[in-house]
Amino acid sequence: MSSIIEDLIARKIFNNRGEETIEVDVITSGGFGRASAPAGKSRGKAEVIYYPQGGVDAAVKKVDDLIAPELAGLNADFQEEIDGTLHELDGSTDFKNIGGNTAFAISLANAEAAANSHGLLLFQFLGGNAATTLPYPLGNCISGGAHARGKAPSIQEYLALPHRAETFLEAQTANTKIHRKIGDALRKKSTNFNGGKSDEGAWIANIDTDEGFEVMTRACEEVGNEMDFECGFGIDVASSSFWKQKEEKYVYENEGVKRDTAEQLEYMLSLIEKYHLAYVEDPFQEEDYESFAELTRKSKNCLICGDDLFTTNSERLNNGIKINAGNAIIIKVNQIGTLSDAAQTIETAQRNGYDPVVSHRSGDTCDWHIAHLAVAYKCPLIKTGVVEGTRIAKLNELIRIEHFLGNRAKMADLKIR
Repeated sequence: MSSIIEDLIARKIFNNRGEETIEVDVITSGGFGRASAPAGKSRGKAEVIYYPQGGVDAAVKKVDDLIAPELAGLNADFQEEIDGTLHELDGSTDFKNIGGNTAFAISLANAEAAANSHGLLLFQFLGGNAATTLPYPLGNCISGGAHARGKAPSIQEYLALPHRAETFLEAQTANTKIHRKIGDALRKKSTNFNGGKSDEGAWIANIDTDEGFEVMTRACEEVGNEMDFECGFGIDVASSSFWKQKEEKYVYENEGVKRDTAEQLEYMLSLIEKYHLAYVEDPFQEEDYESFAELTRKSKNCLICGDDLFTTNSERLNNGIKINAGNAIIIKVNQIGTLSDAAQTIETAQRNGYDPVVSHRSGDTCDWHIAHLAVAYKCPLIKTGVVEGTRIAKLNELIRIEHFLGNRAKMADLKIR
């Protein structure tokens, strides 16, 4: 079947927060692809610009008037050429003219259209016959920080990680059980708990940071015993959101605590040791490569992951590689704009011993492409919630992929195993 692009169709839709976003269809002579763009609430300063001036409406118009005529007639099979054309049409370093989310939606829709043109699933088209490895699901169970309201933990996410599960279905089953047990525990803990959830489907409760760790630890232990494999957990500190540059301190407002960089390092190390954390994301503000490197050196059997630090950017990742800042990297394609850019960052990470963690955004759609990207690029972790609808779309897709692969499917290798 032919993969020649015949048309692009863009429209405005909504994400799970009710925010406007862009969706793009790519139509080839032999296939079809569709993708929609997510949005983060806490964003790294180095991320691309989501939309041109004028927002989603302006982005849709640019697809219709500028981008579609330029891409028509090109071969969707050549992803780098498509993505390179998007960079040329934009002409900036941060996609401020056509929008990073515009580029993202086109790039992912193009990859799907190419796969569809050849009668292949997306992970097969991108990863070939070697794409048989399933990621472990990193599931947000308790929300704090920028994702919560009122009194809540300063730490943004408490993340279940069933890293001893033998199948993806087992792992996701464990995460749903952990999530449910935490909800039950929070109801018993406070009569004021009303079952509130964040955008990602994680519980929001009137508890402090330490109580969050206690509830999480107990739930993971209980589910691990029930399912007869170890269920660990981790955290996304999202430190940039409460770093105060003028004071040069991390301000934990709900706990009434301020920590300088050295104190933050000791605090992170104490949490890793006390709770046997398997994963710590953004423990320091987004320019502090040195503290990331020191924590990586001093911590044992724990993934130290950069999100705001790296923003899926190869140049920023290379800065970290020089001093061994972290050993894992969040991959959010819309942080960098195109699939080709993200794939380059993944390859750089893997070549240098960093585990890539494919991730959703807090404001997401039912788009399922990141499930296929995790398998295609052999990423050992996928961060995409536990139960909320836009998260389930991705998690159920991974269950389908595992079922499709049958006895060829295997779980990823993790540094923490």
